[in-house]
Amino acid sequence: MPTVEVDPDELRRLTGHGEKDDDQLKSDLFGLGLEFEGETEAGWFELEFAPDRLDRLSVEGVARSLRYQYGDDRGVHVPKTNAPDWSIVVDDQVPDERPYVTGAIVRGISLDEQALESLIQLQEKLHATMGRDRAKGAIGIHDLTMLKGAAATDAPAAQSITYTGIDPEGDTFVPLDSDAEMTPADVLSDHPIGDKYAPLVEDYDRYPAIYDDIGLFSFPPVINGRRTEVSTDSRDLLVEMTGTDQWTIDRMLNIVCYALDARGATIEEMVVEYPDHEVHRPDFEIETKRVSHDRIESIIGVDLDADEIVDLAERSGLDAEMREVGDDELAYDVDVPPYRTDVLHPLDVIDDLGRAYGFNELAPIYPDVSTVGGRHERSRHERAVRDVLVGLGFEDLLNFYLVSHEGNYDRLGIGPGFDGVGGGEPVTITEPYSEEYGMVRTWGLPSLLTVLENNTHRAYPQDLAEIGLAASVNPDEPTGVEEWRSVAGVLARTEASYEDAKARLQAVCRRFECDLETPPTNHPSFIDGRTATVEIDGQAVGVIGELHPGILVEHDLELPVAAFEFRLSALR
Repeated sequence: MPTVEVDPDELRRLTGHGEKDDDQLKSDLFGLGLEFEGETEAGWFELEFAPDRLDRLSVEGVARSLRYQYGDDRGVHVPKTNAPDWSIVVDDQVPDERPYVTGAIVRGISLDEQALESLIQLQEKLHATMGRDRAKGAIGIHDLTMLKGAAATDAPAAQSITYTGIDPEGDTFVPLDSDAEMTPADVLSDHPIGDKYAPLVEDYDRYPAIYDDIGLFSFPPVINGRRTEVSTDSRDLLVEMTGTDQWTIDRMLNIVCYALDARGATIEEMVVEYPDHEVHRPDFEIETKRVSHDRIESIIGVDLDADEIVDLAERSGLDAEMREVGDDELAYDVDVPPYRTDVLHPLDVIDDLGRAYGFNELAPIYPDVSTVGGRHERSRHERAVRDVLVGLGFEDLLNFYLVSHEGNYDRLGIGPGFDGVGGGEPVTITEPYSEEYGMVRTWGLPSLLTVLENNTHRAYPQDLAEIGLAASVNPDEPTGVEEWRSVAGVLARTEASYEDAKARLQAVCRRFECDLETPPTNHPSFIDGRTATVEIDGQAVGVIGELHPGILVEHDLELPVAAFEFRLSALR
């Protein structure tokens, strides 16, 4: 899961609870679903956050949630906005591939080093999640005092900037972290940030660009100009965002505006003038979800009166108003604040109510049915295999089933068209919050290598195993998707070898009275001549071998790794 770094002292200041020590803060954060993962060298908390709560990507957002949890804040808060003084004019030269823009003016912000670091972190985390690594939405933050607006004509705002498209070899500007004037094409070829994000725009006929009356100052989604760089001396800011989807960049803008509002800033509207219409941003419109009283009680599992439900909603940062619907039926119209991008369904509201009530306060009860559930035979079998692996010295893991295309295929030297273990057309997520979780993994080995990569500072040997879900597209299945449980194991140690992996695999097969054969094979992830097919009871169900040095280098591993993977069903 992604992590966010939070200064505990800043958290205490923003919540107004200086009496909370670090242990109390960690406990309170855990109640929000934010798990403590460690500390930075500066003593900041590293918190693992759920990708649905993107409003908690900054210390300001985390502090807001804690204040609701403490009861210091209640209900929906909407920042007040001043009338627009600036507009963004979108002309007909804007690239069709990136047609949307939004923005806001932020005045009176006080930025010390911590506040500036928090703002930069929020910007980058939003890029990585909602922004799909800037492909869907990119954020530019500028010192407003360094901009000279053009005189607006028909707009209600007095000054304007222009979002347009320019020739790759067109106007020049000085990008961040540079002293030289560059064209957009120069940035893509000669600047390290430009080189990183070049794939986003290099196929465009015209590149996105934002101008003020002085000239080019932003090349989205790649890099801003040095002229408008934000520092601790900046007091007024322009926040602009461009992207491929208006809803996404508007919600990203809301999250940034709420974070700056928590710092005491004043938000000022901007007018976005498209060729055929105009909109005022930021869009702080409140959405309303209707939830029935019976459904709330049924899902949470407790009896609640109307006042309690309204109270729980307000303690969640929502507003609820009771309604009578139908014959003696109660429901609630629940207002959702503009920064909550995750509340899409009434069940999301009920989840918030349950968290405010306290899931740990729910008393476990047997369901009102005639039978009592038990462990399924498949689950008992899986547990038995897991126990054998642990007995052989493996550390049992549970990783996420959603991974990135790069992590599942590219970093292992294979692709979806590979006809072997790990190949297969991926089951993809249509609208993932992050590219890191864009598909269901087709095998378990990439997950284990990611754990090894993240634990190079730990002592060796590291023997890891996992039994988990894998899937691929299969038109012959009724659902169009084939799913299976995969058993994967890695041995990372100084003298890890094919023989070490086979000895453990042989022990597993012997425990379940299965015959194991390992005829030689080739696999891009493994060393030729040190790789074999896993055949259990005469069926080819997996692969075993020593990982290729290129795969080890890709994952920053300096020790040899032997590994195996096969389908759990083969051990039945």
